[in-house]
Amino acid sequence: MAISRQLNSVIEAFGQQGWHCEPVEGREVVTAAFEAHHTHVHVHAQAFPNMNALSIVAESPMEFDDERMPYVLELMMRANKQLTLGSFEYDLDRSLIVFRVTNLFDKELYDADIISSMTHCAIAEMDRIVPLVSVINRTGDDLLEDISIPLLLEREDLLPPVPEFDGEEEEL
Repeated sequence: MAISRQLNSVIEAFGQQGWHCEPVEGREVVTAAFEAHHTHVHVHAQAFPNMNALSIVAESPMEFDDERMPYVLELMMRANKQLTLGSFEYDLDRSLIVFRVTNLFDKELYDADIISSMTHCAIAEMDRIVPLVSVINRTGDDLLEDISIPLLLEREDLLPPVPEFDGEEEEL
């Protein structure tokens, strides 16, 4: 199966950023791996040529017991309410935290800046949520009822550092 022009534009955009990616045989998908501040993030970029759409999916493995699962799902749903682009999911079958962002393009070739922004967004959001989820995972059973998810979402001490802007673009 030949790679579409759309997926090829994703591969080129990743290359411009210095990001290594691998095509998935037989699919309009490339995969890449990133080390973020708090976690390792696996990214899938899937092209939908018939719609000129691109979906960037970031995943990070994390398991929860039955007691913590409702807290984690509430955290993700409340985080989704704050988002303008993309959304969090939890893949119950594969025990993965997932962040997905999709864009429709008006041209057959996807814009490299938009592809890079979507990828940065997915990685940054994953890096933001993982330490909050880890707090829930590390909380003792006797203290779970005391967790305030809205307050947990306001914690800034767990946010990854924001690089200082010196007039040049920083690589992820």
